[in-house]
Amino acid sequence: MSPLDRSLAIGPLVLPLDLLLLMLACAVALGVATRLGRRRQVAAADHLFNGLLLAMITARLAFVLRYRDSYASFLGWLDIRDGGFEPLAGLAAGLGYWAWRSWRHPVERRPLAIALLAGLMTWSLTAGPLALIAERGPMLPDTPLAGLDGSRVTLPDRLESTEGPLVVNLWASWCPPCRREMPLLARAQQQHDDVTFVFLNQGESLATINGFLKRESLTLDHLYRDPHRAFGKTVGAVGIPTTLYYDASDQLVDTHFGELSRATLSRSLERLRRAASP
Repeated sequence: MSPLDRSLAIGPLVLPLDLLLLMLACAVALGVATRLGRRRQVAAADHLFNGLLLAMITARLAFVLRYRDSYASFLGWLDIRDGGFEPLAGLAAGLGYWAWRSWRHPVERRPLAIALLAGLMTWSLTAGPLALIAERGPMLPDTPLAGLDGSRVTLPDRLESTEGPLVVNLWASWCPPCRREMPLLARAQQQHDDVTFVFLNQGESLATINGFLKRESLTLDHLYRDPHRAFGKTVGAVGIPTTLYYDASDQLVDTHFGELSRATLSRSLERLRRAASP
């Protein structure tokens, strides 16, 4: 199962299935803590929630500190829409808090332990099978595309002389997150000579694309039209913007749904280079 198969579209919002399953596990744990806490007359659910909140804040803070040079303002730190978190740091913070609560308040030890175990079992039974069948994504498809000059192209043929990893961005000018991230991707294309950036417009006319580029003063290499959104359908993209990362052998190794920030782009490029290295 590729990363693109593990997502769910809810209207214009695209959520990774792993995130939804994590939310389900947290909900189960909170439900169990609430029920056991009422029996023992302790605020187990409150302290479980506090630990989850601490874990999320710590995971975000750890990510921001790691990529602090990529954020231009404090408001960027707070914008979690880019999906930038360090899960291990968050897990350590949450477990540390719950261990401290259990040590200081032994009466909460049992309900907290049972609630955490219930959440872990829920996660294992739902996300576990997905992990077992997970595999690296499919190869770069040879879906017919259109060049801005009207020529018919496919990415494997067009880029056959290009070495190194590949980043493919699916976008449209009517999509606000696409418009916001486009200058970032345009700069990245100029700055990272070892990575080929490809921009696939989804379903818009040549006049609309050229008007957008002129209005935003953007110059993009490897820009193609996907007039019938066939490429997106082939790879299983359920929304835009979607950014796909292929290694040097044209195999999908990572995916980002939604708007990129400079920090999340840097993280994904690091992963891509690790996957592409021998």
